[in-house]
Amino acid sequence: MIDEQDEKRELFQQIESALELNDMSALGQLLAQQRSSDIAEVVELVDNEQRRLMFDALDRPMAAEVLEKVNEATRAELFDLLAEEEINSIISELGHDDVADLLSELPDEIREKALASLSRVDSLEIRKLMSYSKDSAGGIMDPLVISVPANATIAQAVNKIRAAEIDEDFYSVYVVDADGRFLGDVRIRFLLTRPEDEKIGELVDPDTIYIKTDTDQEEVRNIFSKNDLIVVPVLDKDKKLVGRITADRVIEVAVEEAAEDLYVMAGTDPDELDKFSAFHAARIRMTWLLPCLIGTAVTALVMTFFRGKNQMVFVAAAAFVPMIAAISGNAGLQTSAIVVSGLATGHLVALRFGQVFTREVRIALLVALSCGVLGGIACAVLIHARIPENAIEPVRLVFAFGTAMFSAIMVATTLGLLLPFLFRRIGIDPAISSGPLVTTANDSISVAIYMTLALLLAA
Repeated sequence: MIDEQDEKRELFQQIESALELNDMSALGQLLAQQRSSDIAEVVELVDNEQRRLMFDALDRPMAAEVLEKVNEATRAELFDLLAEEEINSIISELGHDDVADLLSELPDEIREKALASLSRVDSLEIRKLMSYSKDSAGGIMDPLVISVPANATIAQAVNKIRAAEIDEDFYSVYVVDADGRFLGDVRIRFLLTRPEDEKIGELVDPDTIYIKTDTDQEEVRNIFSKNDLIVVPVLDKDKKLVGRITADRVIEVAVEEAAEDLYVMAGTDPDELDKFSAFHAARIRMTWLLPCLIGTAVTALVMTFFRGKNQMVFVAAAAFVPMIAAISGNAGLQTSAIVVSGLATGHLVALRFGQVFTREVRIALLVALSCGVLGGIACAVLIHARIPENAIEPVRLVFAFGTAMFSAIMVATTLGLLLPFLFRRIGIDPAISSGPLVTTANDSISVAIYMTLALLLAA
């Protein structure tokens, strides 16, 4: 049995063969039989000359789907590759929400020309969508909805559904008052099982979950997850119905949010995916790494400061600095990763900070105590054969090391707990608290704590 990966490799080979032979007829027939998602994967792998040939072989609806599904870096190159008339023709095949997403990636001049090529109604609708923040419910919603007044009958609602030009699946009809304000929804099954002359207003579910246009997309994802939703209406500040968000769009949002958090925690930025340029990616990464370089220099400065205090103790204590920095840094990272994940999924948001703090501090105490004892034992074994007994008292150094390990882990885990909540409160992505900047700061703080305790207790 051929698995999916084998099928994709075979498809890629077939497309490459047609491209090499410049057989546009065979290429067109081959592409017409494929899913747009599979074609998009091939487009990401081939060079620009081959992309040009593939888009020449695609019909406009399929080309629109492929353009939407390729990654941002590939799409940016396609925008440079395609003529303005082609871009205008392709985007005319997409829904308003998808067009708004694509046009937001174009330079202002090309964007305005593309909008000018659309009808006045479509252009105004797309401009309205682009006015919302791209990370908000308004920025990811589909503005095409079916709504009926509360005094309409089931027969009138069904006739409106039949007449609607909408090619997306829908699961309910939204009910509004005379001013367009949202009242609730009516499930499709009621339209099929109730008398035709029954008023829609009598079937409205007033407890329908809805989302405001300015709701962050991460919160939208959490609302869908907690309530097992398939679709949710979107309202403006006046409670007027302006669109809807479906579960498939939320899945895309979840992937985007997870990727963004992963990049931030790794010390880079999703913007590096916008282009293929190695210099562009290197510049973004160095933006994060340079502060880390400064942070490690601070750690070195801390070590230099303690060097002249007690040479023998300094030499003995310095050997265990990497252990202190690594263990405390990773302990803090574990805590921050748990808290950041909880904040992102909404699991910890409903809990009071005091409850989270109490739980994490208990865990930190057990971890710090265990690492302090085990670290002290390791220190005793390692220094026994390396340090003359008349130089310093080994027991005091071991005690200093164990105490310092305990203290450094408690400080690092406390920072790992506090910073995500602090960043979230002041509007900064909590994932940054797990990034290299904070990890480097943890190293400097833990080393300073360790060296201070080592010199005070072992000298």
